[in-house]
Amino acid sequence: MSAELNLKLTMETLERAFNQGDVSVFDEVVIAPNGVDHQEAPGTDMLQHLKEVVPMMRRAFPDLHFEVHHALAEGDIVAFHSTMTGTHLGVFEQGPFRNLPPTGKKIKMRHMHFLRWQDGKNTDLWHLMDSLSLMRQLGMVAQGAPT
Repeated sequence: MSAELNLKLTMETLERAFNQGDVSVFDEVVIAPNGVDHQEAPGTDMLQHLKEVVPMMRRAFPDLHFEVHHALAEGDIVAFHSTMTGTHLGVFEQGPFRNLPPTGKKIKMRHMHFLRWQDGKNTDLWHLMDSLSLMRQLGMVAQGAPT
């Protein structure tokens, strides 16, 4: 598959899943049966994990939106830099934010994603996000606290 098609699949997946909440995109064109999300524990089912994370994020941030600033595709790798925005209107149920009640605060957080594609399927996902910034914005860590 071409780098351009891999980039198109990546952007379509981001738009449909995270920005629109349509997790069916993961079944249609995206996740390889043995796909690996490198931020999760070994053996995590990437497809099932993403199907759980997207609705969880959208419950916490109903207006969740990713804006892509830069995207590059070369060979089987797609990389993109984005900003996630939203308003914290629901209980946050993920990672260090587990059970965080709604704060009503607007958030803005930078992300970097790297995805490997083979035969039209995403086989590997690496994801970096500025969690400390999000914790500060949600009042979990004092502004200016040491990192």
